[in-house]
Amino acid sequence: MTASILQTIEGQRLVGEGADAWRVWGPYLSERQWGTVREDYSADGDAWRFFPHDHARSRAYRWGEDGLAGFSDKAQHWCLGLALWNERDPIIKERLFGLNNAEGNHGEDVKELYFFVDGVPSHAYMRMLYKYPHAAFPYDDLVAESARRGLGDAEYEILDTGVFEDNRYCDVSVEYAKHQPDDIFMRVIVHNRSPQPTRLQVLPQLWARNDWSWTFDAPKPRLSLDGEQVLARHPALPDRWLSAWGHDGLEWLFCENESNTTRLDGQPASGPFKDGINDYVVNAAHSAIRRDAGTKVAARFILDLPGLASQTLYLRFAPVEAPQVHARKLFEQRRREADDFYAALQHGISDADARNVQRQALAGLLWSKQLYYFDVNQWLDGDPTQPAPPPERLHLRNSHWRHLSNFDILTMPDTWEYPWYASWDQGFQAVAMALIDPGYAKHQLLLLVKDRFMHPNGQLPAYEWRFDDANPPVHGWASWRVYQQDKALTGIGDLDFLERIFHKLLLNFSWWVNRKDAEGRNLFQGGFLGLDNIALFDRSAAMPPGYQLDQADGTAWVAAYALDLMRIALELAKRNAVYVDIAVKFFEHFLYIAGAINRVDDSEEGLWDEQDLFFYDVLRRPDGQNEPVRLRSIVGLMPLFAVLVLEQREHEGLPGLRERLLGFMHHRPDLAALVSRWNEPGQGNRLLLALLRGERTKDLLRRMLADDEFLSTFGVRSLSKAFADQPLALKINGDTLCARYQPGESDSRLYGGNSNWRGPLWMPINYMLIESLREFERYYADHFSVEYPAGSGYLASLGEVADGLSQRLTRLFLLDENGSRPSMAGYAQLEADPLSRELVLFHEYFHGETGRGLGASHQTGWSALVALLLSVAPKA
Repeated sequence: MTASILQTIEGQRLVGEGADAWRVWGPYLSERQWGTVREDYSADGDAWRFFPHDHARSRAYRWGEDGLAGFSDKAQHWCLGLALWNERDPIIKERLFGLNNAEGNHGEDVKELYFFVDGVPSHAYMRMLYKYPHAAFPYDDLVAESARRGLGDAEYEILDTGVFEDNRYCDVSVEYAKHQPDDIFMRVIVHNRSPQPTRLQVLPQLWARNDWSWTFDAPKPRLSLDGEQVLARHPALPDRWLSAWGHDGLEWLFCENESNTTRLDGQPASGPFKDGINDYVVNAAHSAIRRDAGTKVAARFILDLPGLASQTLYLRFAPVEAPQVHARKLFEQRRREADDFYAALQHGISDADARNVQRQALAGLLWSKQLYYFDVNQWLDGDPTQPAPPPERLHLRNSHWRHLSNFDILTMPDTWEYPWYASWDQGFQAVAMALIDPGYAKHQLLLLVKDRFMHPNGQLPAYEWRFDDANPPVHGWASWRVYQQDKALTGIGDLDFLERIFHKLLLNFSWWVNRKDAEGRNLFQGGFLGLDNIALFDRSAAMPPGYQLDQADGTAWVAAYALDLMRIALELAKRNAVYVDIAVKFFEHFLYIAGAINRVDDSEEGLWDEQDLFFYDVLRRPDGQNEPVRLRSIVGLMPLFAVLVLEQREHEGLPGLRERLLGFMHHRPDLAALVSRWNEPGQGNRLLLALLRGERTKDLLRRMLADDEFLSTFGVRSLSKAFADQPLALKINGDTLCARYQPGESDSRLYGGNSNWRGPLWMPINYMLIESLREFERYYADHFSVEYPAGSGYLASLGEVADGLSQRLTRLFLLDENGSRPSMAGYAQLEADPLSRELVLFHEYFHGETGRGLGASHQTGWSALVALLLSVAPKA
């Protein structure tokens, strides 16, 4: 990261006067609002069934809006989006289609081809690409074939249906450019990719979020035709004009963004309704629309496109006093400014393909922002104008989170498959986002510790399906990393940010200690902790009576958390010496955890297994026997995360620090042995705090770096390959549980949904391993080497290993010697097309042998971490 990005026009928008105004409008419209917990008012909590895709065009949403290639203000007062119709589909295409949880053979799954291609943090310029077939969209085929396939089969994707063969589709590029912060231009370029002619209806749309149907006497926005333009009036905003041009025959179509109760429930009602434009375009239902006014409007263009031809259309949504602007020149200017911004960011990256991958990863992050609106108290009790919710809902989900009231712009893990925030995703997303917009990254981290998010007991909300689940505590790590990145960019450390978030993190750390180590043994539980199907059983479920599971990952996360808070406290102590005491407190807490996991005190059994030289979860049985769960997974590698190097030169002058540290270690010599070199003459200026000492570090890395265990061509697997032919079996309470290595999707529906993997590569864990190796390298330098790969005979420093793992991970996305990207192996048709070869998707996880992208296809929430691996950003 370089300060030169702040010297670009885009960089000045982020920090200059009026920076907040540039952020008011952005890609804040969800890709999917239907099927979410927020819209679920059922008695059984089946959100997918209560609000399916088939209802989305006809039912008004309560808590937000969705649309294709959407753009809105930060409160979604006004929403822009695109609708398309190829004159063959049963409905217009105005939102992305996918399978719900029960329909997909591997859980929920979007079945579309779309790419987030470009964008800048102020959203002065944004671009995405949607591929729309000439033939009827294969809705029924996708559902039927997916139902036929089982867990052992690959997912049936849109390219498998054949509708894109021979390039019989249109590339639909959607761009947004701002002339001023509130003057929005939309450009739609339709390119017929086939040599055969086609006919396509393009309908850019504007509508008001329905915020009037839920309370009595709520004021209602209005869109009305005024000459050749549409006047937009909203009670919360100044008046605006909507205009459209680019092709003859423009037709304005109006309806109301209200539920079609006649279609949904058979209740008689007068329209036009939310689906009015659809019904008019597809079925020529003239009574379904109005020609003069409504709360939703479409600018209808009918294009007859010759083979390989293109057509450009424009839409402008601007204040009524906005001046004349040359639209094409505006887009050219904003695109140049985006190029300048990324040229400054990528000045140290020589490879053009690496620059392309990084830019698309960051574009995906930017497009993943959305308004997240959810007031749990109101959701549980219902709205005064609507039927009372079923009383069963009060006991189904989130009833202890009535304090949670969100109305904020948040980055989603995946805008279709995960259109809700998750606390640990937010941490990874913030670290990646800080590469281009540390201000927004800090804002995201602070949001989750606000009273409207954080539970009064100190817990951070996990995700809307179960806010009280436990996500790994990465917030402290993310806060420190974002602080560092911001300081590297601006030259000034934002200690106010660090102090504000630190006080809230103290509450969250206390929650972990009090709730996940109830017996006070410094060995932690935590539940599934994001590791879907990695265990033999559902670790979030209650154990049988008398059983308890001490988790290697839970313990490692809390140990790493203690070190993160110690590091932050020491930084704050440079301004206020009272933080020295708190830093020492976390130093001591870390050593207690290190002692427990390593079994320093013989009265307790730790989690290190001397037989296998690995960390395992330990199952404590009712008869008092303790049994390691000998499943070698990334659970046992996570103790590497807990590492911190303390250098005297970084903390010289902090009153009492060294004396306090030495005093504790003299008091507890058993734990002091876990701190490297603290009492060696001449070496006291540098301390290593880690859950592993030298030999155990080598033992663990020997497993991690072995090709027949964790090391894949593309990174570190989630489960050891040793279990491919010899699954692990374990008896618990009379039941035999088994697990085996599977490089892709799992054949187990242990968790349900798309939580169905065993051994693939997972970007965030690989990234954390690389960071940990680099921290170990700070201490050992070139005095510590391991075989890389194990058994190769080549001795590498830890820095070389970190570099090697980084190269393996980036290889997932970069063009190989055959001109293909391993992660895009499922898109062979696009890979073979020179016009599509540069398009990149960022999946949730990756096949452990081939690198093929799996799971959610737009998981730029954490797979965007590859942008950091490709950058020249300073290391932590």
